[in-house]
This record gives sequence, structure tokens and C-alpha cells, in this order.
Amino acid sequence: MEHSSHFIYPVYKFSGGSSSLRELVLHNDDVHSFDFVIDALVEICGHEPLQAEQCATLVDATGQCVVKSAPFDVVVVMCKELMERGLVCSIK
Repeated sequence: MEHSSHFIYPVYKFSGGSSSLRELVLHNDDVHSFDFVIDALVEICGHEPLQAEQCATLVDATGQCVVKSAPFDVVVVMCKELMERGLVCSIK
């Protein structure tokens, strides 16, 4: 997983409002260990350890994985917290 300091998310209001579900996508960065990513997903996104491990495996294999679907105001906070740990994520 390669390190990037880019925080990618739209700054405009979505047509569905803040209650519309958005997807938080974690991207491969070739830097962080599986354990680091798993711990972050458990602590920040509320994943169970097995779910976090499966997401980390998908990110490694495919380059990205949707790690949370929630209203924008929820995923934007999670995305910022993941980015503060050096992980690369975006919001769809």
C-alpha cells in the first residue's frame, strides 16, 4: 500500500441530503501492514476483526474495497480518521 496524503471527498451537498448512504472506499497503498489496516478498521469503522481482515485482503487483491456504507456525515468523519492514520480512502 503506497502512502498518499490526498483526502478525496466531494465538498458539495449530495442531492439525496446527508441521510443518503455513501460508500467509504479504502484504497491499496503498499505501505501499511495488514495488522495496521485491520486495527484501523476495527477502531474507526466498527468492524469485527474477521470483517476487517476480509476488507484488508480485498484491498490487497483488488486495490480497493468499500469498507462502510452510511450517511455522508458519518463516512466523512471515518474517512478523515483513516487518513490521519496515513491510509488512503475516498467517498462515493
